[in-house]
Amino acid sequence: MTRVLEGTSHDTATSAGTMATRADEAEAPDTIFSYRELLRIDEALTMSSRETGLRFTLYIGDLGPQTRARAEELFERSGHSGHDLPESVLIAVSPGQRVVEVVTGAAAARRLPDRACALAVLSMTNAFASGDLVGGIVNGLRQLSDQAGHPRGLRTH
Repeated sequence: MTRVLEGTSHDTATSAGTMATRADEAEAPDTIFSYRELLRIDEALTMSSRETGLRFTLYIGDLGPQTRARAEELFERSGHSGHDLPESVLIAVSPGQRVVEVVTGAAAARRLPDRACALAVLSMTNAFASGDLVGGIVNGLRQLSDQAGHPRGLRTH
């Protein structure tokens, strides 16, 4: 059975429901991540979105045989409405398949070129190989945030 964690971060502190939640909530409490690990992931998603103005979404679970196509499908479904997809970033991690896919909207892609995404994925997979799934995700989000920088409206220079 595949367990899936879907976490969505919002760029405002007043938005309710930013905590990462299980897609199969009817089952017993999560045994994959501790409460503290879920908090670390949620904080990293929230801070990445706040600092960059981009909407970061995380998917952890099986991506099937067509990993890129599935990640793009998840990306399309991740938008609350179609208007926020250009500024969105999906990080899809399939630990069982040893695959990480990063999908960016058009506006996000201008701030996160393929090379920056590839470096973040490399950093994440190195941490995953050491058995640190949460640390890899958090560090990957930090790298992507650093690369994307602040949105133009919040820059001080």
